[in-house]
Amino acid sequence: MPHEVRGVVAMQPGAPVEVRTVLVPDPGPGEVLVAVLACGVCHTDLHYRDGAVTDDFPFLLGHEAAGTVEAVGDGVTGLQPGDYVIIAWRAPCGGCRSCRGGRPWYCFDSRNAVQPMTLADGTPLSPALGIGAFAAKTLVAAGQAVKVDRAARPEAAGLVGCGVMAGFGAAVNTGGVGRGDTVAVIGCGGVGNAAIAGASLAGARTVVAVDIDYAKLDAATRFGATHTVNSTRTDPVDAVRELTGGFGADVVIEAVGRPETYRQAFYMRDLAGVLVQVGVPDPQMRIELPLIDLFSRGGALKSSWYGDCLPSRDFPVLIDLYLSGRFDLDGFVSETIGLDEVEAAFARMRRGEVLRSVVVL
Repeated sequence: MPHEVRGVVAMQPGAPVEVRTVLVPDPGPGEVLVAVLACGVCHTDLHYRDGAVTDDFPFLLGHEAAGTVEAVGDGVTGLQPGDYVIIAWRAPCGGCRSCRGGRPWYCFDSRNAVQPMTLADGTPLSPALGIGAFAAKTLVAAGQAVKVDRAARPEAAGLVGCGVMAGFGAAVNTGGVGRGDTVAVIGCGGVGNAAIAGASLAGARTVVAVDIDYAKLDAATRFGATHTVNSTRTDPVDAVRELTGGFGADVVIEAVGRPETYRQAFYMRDLAGVLVQVGVPDPQMRIELPLIDLFSRGGALKSSWYGDCLPSRDFPVLIDLYLSGRFDLDGFVSETIGLDEVEAAFARMRRGEVLRSVVVL
């Protein structure tokens, strides 16, 4: 019998979200029903709301979530009711060419629940990133539910499910930051600050935070930035070069997703340096660079998909770092809100007033 809950739904592009009645089915084979405890408000939800991801409206928003397994479907192993989990939007299939090739973090056929969640009138909902967790319950594929230590408070733990993992992994997994490296991070929101924390924990000796907001730069220092640059006051490329002995950074992480910041990141690298793009751009954006510069500067230009993470491996590690006091997940939580406040939280996000608003259910 379907479970009737309240959920935050984007009905049409650009329109304010609505809190509607949502019907969540019992889990079928390979699925789990999760009682959501907390879910972060991420920029990706705003992209869905604005129609910048797909046009499969209506969307059930929310995807940075922690909760408790309430029921499991046939064939599910390794999970049982009562397990405390973070929900991932990548659940490697094990059979695609990437999984078979030993790179499950790039899985090209990631699993989601098969049964749809619907509005009360039966209209199917498209869950954001295959999750849809701005609701008291959600249905996901079993591989999306990753067990972690229940000592981690859900407001913080849920953020590992997207933004924190994306930023941390961009530095550690995609960028390969190591001991003694110099790193620059452009954009010090939730993703950028997670990248700063990851770079610091990986042993980078210099971590330069670049942003246009002094409040965000102050936050960056708490997550491990050794230097800050306000790019409205100085040329960030020149500033990063000056802070790295005139050479540029070994690894530059672009966490904004705009052509102008990508160009800055490209030129603030050292020769043969690595550029990692983790900021999500608007599909209409374009960039042009001199081909001779692409050739002559060498190095690597990488896009980071979800921090190139393997959730079953990486989520528990980040939670352990948090519980040991080495990774300040609580520092990402700017405020806690209710379901009815998501639209207002989007406005605060646009104005750059928060790292993360977190819906508590």
